[in-house]
Amino acid sequence: MAEQIRRIYGLQFGLLCLSSFLFFASFNMIIPELPDYLSSLGGEEYKGLIISLFTLTAGLSRPFSGKLADKIGRIPVMMVGGAICILTGLLYPVTGSVAAFLLLRFVHGFSTGFTPTGTSAYVADVVPAEKRGEAMGLLGLAGSLGMAAGPALGGAIANQFSVNTMFYASSVTAFLSVAVLVRMHETVDNPHRFRMGLLRISRQELFEPRVWGPSFVMLFSTFAFGTILTIIPDFSEYLGIRNKGLFFTSFTVSSLAIRFLAGRASDKYGRINVLRVSTGLLALAMVAVGLSTSATQLLLAGVVFGVAVGMNSPTVYAWTIDLSHEAHRGRAMATMYIALEAGIGLGALCSGWLYNNASANFSRTFMVAAACSMVAFLYLILLPKKQLDQPKFLQKYIR
Repeated sequence: MAEQIRRIYGLQFGLLCLSSFLFFASFNMIIPELPDYLSSLGGEEYKGLIISLFTLTAGLSRPFSGKLADKIGRIPVMMVGGAICILTGLLYPVTGSVAAFLLLRFVHGFSTGFTPTGTSAYVADVVPAEKRGEAMGLLGLAGSLGMAAGPALGGAIANQFSVNTMFYASSVTAFLSVAVLVRMHETVDNPHRFRMGLLRISRQELFEPRVWGPSFVMLFSTFAFGTILTIIPDFSEYLGIRNKGLFFTSFTVSSLAIRFLAGRASDKYGRINVLRVSTGLLALAMVAVGLSTSATQLLLAGVVFGVAVGMNSPTVYAWTIDLSHEAHRGRAMATMYIALEAGIGLGALCSGWLYNNASANFSRTFMVAAACSMVAFLYLILLPKKQLDQPKFLQKYIR
């Protein structure tokens, strides 16, 4: 057993976690400054598109990244995502119009459409079933560290130097995430060489019906995350918080301690039981954010939000792997990530519309996100486990 643990958490797993840390730090370090940057270009009314365009392309690319991860390998797919981050980081400083900025956000989204799909499939390949929750918790821990360090570092660079310097730092961080992957070994046996024909997606390759349950939960629980990404920078400023990355740091740091424990708990007590707690906490956190009237209250609400997210993410990932077919793990992870991107994108778009740059609308916007989290909670509470895993209306498609 000790030898198995060493094999799971050896050099390859460590390199994967390091690459994930750098990748998430790269694109998260620019998020808190993007609303003001867009406003400086004259696009204040398009703030809701900052996240929704990003997640739109991430979702659209998932069927392709899932298929390619199964065919040409996990590592090439991860490298594509990192390369896109490098390129976009270099191009942000030269955007001189709202249209150019929004187009670049659209392109940037392809990065998260590729890298996390390959990363999750790689973990599924090397980790036994009884350790999946724990391993996904550790991988999520690395990503969360990147998400925590990114906004704080990006905000500090922007304040100390310039926004353009922050964009270049994002590009350098993405380059390092790709450099780490060079030392890793591919886990797909006899991977195919890339050819254009692999980009043709059949109807069956768009969605993996086996993972309906985790995808549904992911869709409604990540609506809150899209709301947070879009509205919190303005809400932080409204409450007098100068560094708009502090809320992101507070919720991300709070998720670090819980991720590993939540992953182990889901291995021991079951994915559904842990998700019932996490989605309930998520709804509570969004209510607390909406009722915050001071910086202290907002940051404390961020801690609760981080605990909920830290429990939710690795458990949904592990549940998806549990239900997926070995030959279609890339497709299964892509399906779950499509739901993730759809939830974040809808949350960003709807919250931007509800907020409408009016401080009086802050509370209402966060309450809508709380209601969506309650949908996921009630779904997990009311339906029996068999229906959660394989709904009747999809059983004829499950192979």
